[in-house]
Amino acid sequence: MDALARHGSKVRQRDVVGIVDFAAPSRAPRFHLVDLAAGKVDTLLVAHGKGSDPGHSGWLQKFSNVPGSEASSSGAYLTGEEYIGKHGRSQRLIGLDPSNDLAEERAIVIHAADYVSAEVLQTQGKLGRSQGCFAVRQEDLDSVLARLGEGRLIFAGR
Repeated sequence: MDALARHGSKVRQRDVVGIVDFAAPSRAPRFHLVDLAAGKVDTLLVAHGKGSDPGHSGWLQKFSNVPGSEASSSGAYLTGEEYIGKHGRSQRLIGLDPSNDLAEERAIVIHAADYVSAEVLQTQGKLGRSQGCFAVRQEDLDSVLARLGEGRLIFAGR
């Protein structure tokens, strides 16, 4: 709520926010879609960046905003436009804090990935890692993009 208050003038849509709790391991659902109007929360799986977990323990070790780090960044993001890219349907993210203000330059987005699935969890006990993007299950992507849309807030931290 603090991030929503701090960045309120940039956040056009205030009915739904995304909260990513990177204090939880990748095997746990930790991407919370919070419907503020209805008081309802849906929680989904989401990957973190390779650079945030170099040993692939399944736990985020560190954040980075450095280009080429392949790490997840903390802070508030504004959801941008949808597009079709190398991962298919995706959504751009705009970093609103000094800790993630290079998100656009780093191409940090929301997209689906095969390494985020029940099958990967069953065989590896943890999700695969992104290059810093918020990667979700393919079957969750349509819902995430529809619920967040353009102009909403996502906050990532631990």
